[in-house]
Amino acid sequence: MKIMVIGRGGREHSLIQKFAESEQATMIYAVPGNAGMAELAERVAIPETDQEELVRFAKEGDVDLTVVGPENPLLEGIVDAFQEAGLKVFGPNQQAALIEGSKHFAKQIMEQYEIPTASYQAFTEAEPAVAYIKEKGAPIVVKADGLAAGKGVVVAETEEQAIEAVEEMLDGQFGEASEEIVVEEFLQGKEFSLMAFVQGENVYPMIPARDHKRAFDGDQGPNTGGMGAYAPVPELEEGAYQTAVSSILEPAARALVKEGRSFTGILYAGLIESPKGPKVIEFNARFGDPETQVVMPLLENDLVQVILDVLEGKDPELTWSKEVCAGVVVASSGYPGGYEKGRPLPVLKAHDQAFTVHAGTEKDEEGYVSSGGRVLLAGAKDKNLARALDGVYDYLTCFEGFSDFFYRRDIGHSSISSTDT
Repeated sequence: MKIMVIGRGGREHSLIQKFAESEQATMIYAVPGNAGMAELAERVAIPETDQEELVRFAKEGDVDLTVVGPENPLLEGIVDAFQEAGLKVFGPNQQAALIEGSKHFAKQIMEQYEIPTASYQAFTEAEPAVAYIKEKGAPIVVKADGLAAGKGVVVAETEEQAIEAVEEMLDGQFGEASEEIVVEEFLQGKEFSLMAFVQGENVYPMIPARDHKRAFDGDQGPNTGGMGAYAPVPELEEGAYQTAVSSILEPAARALVKEGRSFTGILYAGLIESPKGPKVIEFNARFGDPETQVVMPLLENDLVQVILDVLEGKDPELTWSKEVCAGVVVASSGYPGGYEKGRPLPVLKAHDQAFTVHAGTEKDEEGYVSSGGRVLLAGAKDKNLARALDGVYDYLTCFEGFSDFFYRRDIGHSSISSTDT
């Protein structure tokens, strides 16, 4: 089969690495891809949102299966365009992808179908939003309704911070994405991510993962797209996992069918372990990033066959390694704010334990250079989280002395207990 992966980040590179293990994949296209993907796939220079060119390439190149990585093409209806052209594609259509495209819509679905989440109100004007904040108090969360590249969420510690976030967002901070905002209750607890392969009401959950959103050690600094992750989550109670599947993922899939927005693809739930059980922070309509980079290495199935089974409504009978996988993101200095591109990376030598997933890299005559905020993820597997992380951090010593990049040095540390041997 010829497989096309649309996207250019770490999530897409991780999927390509998994597809490359399949005997069914005779050719893989990375569209537009990044420099690291070129070892396993042929890069094709078509933007992710150029539907007409992507459809044309898939038809002329006899592509058998297309997998859409990023959220923007999904919200713009790329799956609909492929389906209308008679092409096999994996991802939700435009109507179903709204579960990620509008925070307010997602909240309405959860409210109507009794899916546990934080209490909230939606606003298009600042004055009533400010009044709501003063009524509820802080801490409180302010979110842009639409897609804002992972930056449209402010966890305000004070009412003043919340009011400032409201005013900035409604004043056009994120363009159309923040013409409407959601102000919601702050939930106390530990976060985890749970993805599932979904086709209509069929839900096939993956193992849980835990992401680290804050830029700096000790969960300090601004929110990012994710600075590291590990899977599964040893400290997550089995009951919490089962509840998340039965009271969140499965009801969400049924709700979308009832709403005439039947979902096919990857449904991602960003969750929190609250005292009353798991609650939803957000839904995404695609593979998470960087969660995919630590979940896919533990999948023992052929990913091509899994997707084909899901598309046909068959149970893919997912099987998982008993190991733990951890990953640490290397980012450009200044991320998630402004940063320079084109900065040289150290030589990325082979490591006994660690692997590399490229996210924002290109190549010049000297070697790899940066092309994005999150540059790459170094990952490792082991029977034990502490040893997996030891492997990752040993590999990352190659970045010592490279001031153009930084990474967190405490990914997963809160999970490593004194009995973890």
